[in-house]
Amino acid sequence: MLLDLDGQVLVVDPEGGHWVRFVVTRAPVSTEKPHGLDYSLTLHGPSGERLVGFDNAHPVARQKRGEPQDHRHRLRTIKAYDYRDAATLLGDFWATVDAVLRERGMIP
Repeated sequence: MLLDLDGQVLVVDPEGGHWVRFVVTRAPVSTEKPHGLDYSLTLHGPSGERLVGFDNAHPVARQKRGEPQDHRHRLRTIKAYDYRDAATLLGDFWATVDAVLRERGMIP
């Protein structure tokens, strides 16, 4: 299911200024990618800035050390993300996208 989204770019607001991008590929199972996926799900604003991102593979909270783990970016905040499965990841991503678009007045 998640792999089917690889390469998709979708406009997500009525004015066409915000868009999401999915990059999902198979990867060898490792510490950085225990699910066998390399993924990046992002929401971008009108000037291309990343507003939301769910991804894996690097230490969280600007730490240079520590174990790489799944995490989410929301505006300027980075927090660990507990990956359970693809369906939960997509639900959490879209819920966060909707919240940011509401905060920006793009959707009711």
